[in-house]
Amino acid sequence: MGSATTQALAASTDALAAASGLDLGSAAELFAASRAIGESAQLSGALADPAAPAAARAALVSAVFAGVSTPVRTLLTTVSAQRWSSASDLIDGIEELAIRTAAKAASGDDVAGELFGFSRVVAANPELELALGSRLGDASAKGALVEKVLDGAASPAAVLIASSLVRNPRERRVRQVLGRAIDIVAAQSGRTVATVYTAAALTAQQQTRLRDVLARRYGGEISINQVIDATVVGGLRVQIADDVIDGSISARLADLRQKLAS
Repeated sequence: MGSATTQALAASTDALAAASGLDLGSAAELFAASRAIGESAQLSGALADPAAPAAARAALVSAVFAGVSTPVRTLLTTVSAQRWSSASDLIDGIEELAIRTAAKAASGDDVAGELFGFSRVVAANPELELALGSRLGDASAKGALVEKVLDGAASPAAVLIASSLVRNPRERRVRQVLGRAIDIVAAQSGRTVATVYTAAALTAQQQTRLRDVLARRYGGEISINQVIDATVVGGLRVQIADDVIDGSISARLADLRQKLAS
């Protein structure tokens, strides 16, 4: 992420935090806006063009998105006024605002946990992953498939996020976009996501101890997502963003084999 995008995203997120009147419907509008901009190279290029006057970009937003609610149009105007490193970054930024808006609208639900659960369902079902990730599939059909799979099993916010993302993958893998969404939802609630790979499920007490240790190391609250993985053998492998803490027996054995071979 370029420095321009970092600043633009920070300003856009601040605008979201200060905005009022946003709800789950607003999140749906932002997802639709992100999709529309992503499908038009001309529109995305014009909105991300740093040489274009901010007033011209604001007028373009008003013209193209005249039908959306006032709070969303105001937010899109703020986004377009920023300097983004690329048109792709601008689209990512609007998508992130949509995810954050959905998370804010469902603050009482475990949206991150539900998205993680769905990502594990996708990982365990190659046919489902292929259907959702195929470039040839119809976007609306993919969204409808997600809604069918999650019907009654997830909150409306989680369903909206997942179904919207598969409609607009933009060359990204399904689990990749879900992983990004999980991190954004967690960040919106002031948490950091730790994915824990273990051969057997952790007890509540073990989770509490691990959460406390990670909180001291990384600061802030930690959300733990467990992945049962027989290849871990024993111990844990913890991933937080790009950091990996591997205390598994399999990792120790691999290290030992490497030392013996050298």
